[in-house]
This record gives sequence, structure tokens and C-alpha cells, in this order.
Amino acid sequence: MEKAKIRLLPAVLAAGIMSFSGVLIETAMNVTFPTLIKEFSISTSTVQWVTTIYLLVISIMVPFSNYLIKNFSIRKLFIIANLFFIAGLITDFVSPTFIILLLGRILQGISTGIALPLMFHIILTFTPIQKRGGMMGVGTLTTSIAPAIGPTYGGLLTSILSWHYIFLFLIPILLLSLCLGLYAIPEIQVEKSSFLDVISLLGIGLLFSGLLVFLNQIGTLNSLIPLLIGLAGLAIFLHQAAKTSQPLVKIDVLKNKVFVLFLCGFLVCQFLLLGISFVLPNFVQIVSGENAFVAGLVMLPGAAIGAILAPISGRVLDKYGAKRPVLIGLSLAAIGWIALTILLNIPTLLGFVIAHVFYMFGIGFSYSNMMTSGMNLLTQEEYGDGNTLFNTLQQFSGAAATSIVASVINIFQQNSDDYLKGTTLGSQVAMIILLALLLMIILACLRHFRSTNK
Repeated sequence: MEKAKIRLLPAVLAAGIMSFSGVLIETAMNVTFPTLIKEFSISTSTVQWVTTIYLLVISIMVPFSNYLIKNFSIRKLFIIANLFFIAGLITDFVSPTFIILLLGRILQGISTGIALPLMFHIILTFTPIQKRGGMMGVGTLTTSIAPAIGPTYGGLLTSILSWHYIFLFLIPILLLSLCLGLYAIPEIQVEKSSFLDVISLLGIGLLFSGLLVFLNQIGTLNSLIPLLIGLAGLAIFLHQAAKTSQPLVKIDVLKNKVFVLFLCGFLVCQFLLLGISFVLPNFVQIVSGENAFVAGLVMLPGAAIGAILAPISGRVLDKYGAKRPVLIGLSLAAIGWIALTILLNIPTLLGFVIAHVFYMFGIGFSYSNMMTSGMNLLTQEEYGDGNTLFNTLQQFSGAAATSIVASVINIFQQNSDDYLKGTTLGSQVAMIILLALLLMIILACLRHFRSTNK
């Protein structure tokens, strides 16, 4: 009875609009980095915290949301998340300093950290399994549309007005989300089924914070301390997971090797998405000398292709299984990525656009299907923990990718007599590192599908 009360599609869209807004700002702000560097007199490795701190907060909030979803109604959580996001938008619109800008990003991260798992929770709980691929595609579509318009949106406003207006113009979108959610999501009572494992949450916070600071400072003597803090956080989390009867996240699902394969594949796709969204817009502005608007336009066609393919690829999965869309998608992504890496030596805007479209065509077929295929391997009792792992590690991997790419580029910029040549070489090295991860996942997936013959 209770499940029938929810209006599924508008409910997914309402939560998805918040996730969309978060990804939109994330990709919109990436093209403003050269502007922010000049305005606040900061370095490349510092400016990336606009994205990294946002993703860090989401990484910590998603496991916490696993507890929240088990103990509070989805309607209440939706409203709270929406209000946090609006508060973050207002904070960043008026922010006079870099620190205030980061504060607003933290508020937005809290909201998105609730909205993302909430959206997938609604899909997994209320959608029949035979239609799940299509609905997961719809859910992914709301977030994958954002990278299609984010860089152009951010570049246009930065060039015409100011980066502050990136936040102002999203307030009506969040109000639309709020109205849609109030209409579609009923008040469904939840039987409280778990307590909050504060020690595990502390461990996750130390783990992700320590590792991200380590990645940001990699190559310096100061990087050892945050690495040790991160490892201590991991030890705390694993100890609690084994000790307590109701851990924040049950990691037993990681015993399923095929689930782990699809999880890793999904995370590598996220690495690539966030990596290229940092490398390409900054390269086009710094090396090619174009403005933020042009840098955004370069990303637009490819991101649009990825967004369009998200729901289509889900239906392909429902009809044919995971093998075709995943293997074809990853192979096309690798070809496009190699082309982008080569083009950094002979940069042409049209070449970047074509290679990025090719790469995003592959990501469109493989990205969301990795998550759907992994989640389909779990029982209904494991959905919450599987969903938490996917969404938590998705955000952390995005933050890690941004930190790694920014740190690599920054190292080459500082150690080169020619800033432009340093930027080019650093960008290529960062792309090659991520390409190695993609090739390893392709080989692992080939081995799996050959062994199962599916």
C-alpha cells in the first residue's frame, strides 16, 4: 500500500534535480579556475578545493545518509537536503573570499550527499527489477545532463557577468525541485532499524580527508602525515565494521567478486569524468588562450552525448545484459581518451570536441550500467549498503581524481621554465595515469565475461 503512494518518476526527478544542480555547479566551477586563481591569488593545487571539498563532504555524508534513510522518512530528508542546497547557493553568491566560497560548497555537499543516495534508494525500492535499468538510466540522466551544460553555463556567466551568478541562477531550479518533491513524495513512516555508528563515521571522515590532503600534497615532505591519518581512519572503520552488529556500512557485499569488479569499473569511469572535466577546460584556457565560455563549449557536445545515452544504455542492459554495453562502451572510451591525450601535443578545438564526443559515447554506454549490473547482484537487504558504497566511493574517486590531476599538473608547472609547456606535459602525464586504470578495467571485464560467457 505504502509503495503505491509514491509518484515514482516525479519523485526520482525531484531528487535528481538536486543531484543535477550539484554536478552542474561542480563542472561549471571547473572552467572558472583560471579566473579564481587570479582573483584570489591562489595556486592550481589550492583552487581545486572548490571541487574537492564538495566531493569530500559528499563522501562523508553518503554513509551517514545510509543511517538517515533507515531512520527518517524520505520526504523529511528530501526537504532538509533541498534547504541546505539553497543555503549553500546564497552563501556562494555573496561570498567575498575563497574561504566563504568553500563554506557554501560544504553546505551544497551536505545536500547532495543526501540527495544522491535518496534518489537511488527510491529507484531500487519502488521500481520492479525488470524495469530497473531504464529507471536507473533516468536517474543517471539527471546527473549526466549537468556535465553537458555545466562548463558552457559556467563559462558564459563568468565571461558576461561573474562566477557568483552561477549560484544565483540555480535557486529557481532548487525551488522547482522542492515543489516537485512535495507533490510526489508522501510521508511514509519508517521503522527505525539502526543506530548511528559515530566511530565508523569518524573513521570515514579521517580516511577520506587524510587521503585527499595526501593526494593534494603528493610530492612534498608534508604528505606523510595526512597519509598516516587516512590509514588510521581506514583501520578505525574496518575495526568497527567487524566489531559492531549494526555498522554504518556492511562491507560483506565486497565478498562478491563480480560486484567488486563492477564497482571498480564504475569508479574508474568516475575518475575519467572528473579528470577530463579538470584537464580539458583548463588546458583550453591556459595553453590555447581561449576564454571560459569557449572552454565550456568544447565540453558541451560530448557531455550531451553521454547524457542522451544514459537512459538508452539502461534499456540495452535490460534487453541484452551487461556484456555488450559495458565492453563496447569501455573500448570506445579508451580510443577517445588516447586521442585526447595525443591532441594535447597538437591542440585544435575541433579535434578536442571530436575526441571528447567519441570518449563520452563510450562512457554513456558503460557508466550507469556498471552500477546497475553491480546492484542487481545484491539482495534487497543489501541494497542500502551497496548503494552507499557506490555513491560514497563515486564521490571520493571524483575528488581523488581532481586532486591527482591538479597535483600532477601543478608539479610540472612549478618545475618547468615555461608555464605553458609545464601545463601541457603535466596534463599528458595525468591523462596517461588515468588511461592505465581504464585499460586494467577493460582487461578485468574481458576476463569476467569470457569466464561467464554472458
